[in-house]
Amino acid sequence: MSPETTPLPIAVWISGGGTTLRNLIERKKSEDLPIDIRLVISSSPSAKGLQYAADEKIPALVIEKKKGIASSDYEQQMFEPCRAAGVRYVVMAGFLKHVTIPADFENRVINIHPSLIPAFCGQGMYGLKVHQAAIDYGAKISGCTVHFVDNHYDHGPIVGQWPVPVRDEDTAESLQARVFATECEAYPAVLRALATGEICVSGRRIGWRR
Repeated sequence: MSPETTPLPIAVWISGGGTTLRNLIERKKSEDLPIDIRLVISSSPSAKGLQYAADEKIPALVIEKKKGIASSDYEQQMFEPCRAAGVRYVVMAGFLKHVTIPADFENRVINIHPSLIPAFCGQGMYGLKVHQAAIDYGAKISGCTVHFVDNHYDHGPIVGQWPVPVRDEDTAESLQARVFATECEAYPAVLRALATGEICVSGRRIGWRR
């Protein structure tokens, strides 16, 4: 990290195993990734990723999406702690709940999806389902997409895409493993670019200053 780069204050939202959170923590340590993880929010009290937060003494909350809760109330529950923590970006890391994005967080919530959007994405498309769909379709290329989050599933402006070949012998599990290895490079690259001001936004068009 260059002396002039201020660590990017982020919150990480999780729902399960927390492997993406773990990767970000490891990259911060091993590569001096310029992020300051100020808060972890889990949608489930049993999410294994909460242990990674505890191990690093990162403040963590569990906010479950209660049945019948108004979308505006859930939005407030999720974003108010981020405001209080001084978070600049929310990083979705396997977060599986739908939440509306308030105006002050427009283009400040990012997600990584394990396909090349708009292929194999949308409501219900997560985990092995995505990779099996790519194989079943006969796709030759898959990959991962980092995008800003809007109020529709896997729809917001695309920040970057990283291709991964689909091999004839692939299973959903083997393709998932290879795509995840690429995700582990892609997400830190985007966060580094955000921290150093390399990303510029104009509507749905996202540019990288090189």
